[in-house]
Amino acid sequence: MSFGLKDSSAGDDSVVAAINTTPLVDVMLVLLIIFLITIPVVTQTVAVELPKERNVARQTKPENIEISVDRAGAIYWNAQPVSDQAALFERLKVVAVKEPQPAVQIRGDAKSRYEGVGRVLLACQRAAITKIGFITEPPPKG
Repeated sequence: MSFGLKDSSAGDDSVVAAINTTPLVDVMLVLLIIFLITIPVVTQTVAVELPKERNVARQTKPENIEISVDRAGAIYWNAQPVSDQAALFERLKVVAVKEPQPAVQIRGDAKSRYEGVGRVLLACQRAAITKIGFITEPPPKG
């Protein structure tokens, strides 16, 4: 807010109260530009296919457990076949109480049905496994 005095030749020594709107206009123009740039990005909804790879390097630790599901739906625990879902659940219960809890990494065949991977996820959830990850391969370059 700006206050100015009238010149002394006018006779009255009254104060003139005038609002300086230049900073207000500057701020409003900056906000307008920001909104014009960001609104199309926020409202854009295009159906896209999710990426098939991640840039995060996988850290393989000896305590990590790798569960694989092949095309037929058979389940493997660190390359050893598991007889059924109950046996998988029992093995996962033993792992769930370890401190620190090892990570379970699931490798599902791309051509397998989701049901096999879903059974593994259900067994992990029932056994209270908190660290679950999926292993993928990057698509071929070119």
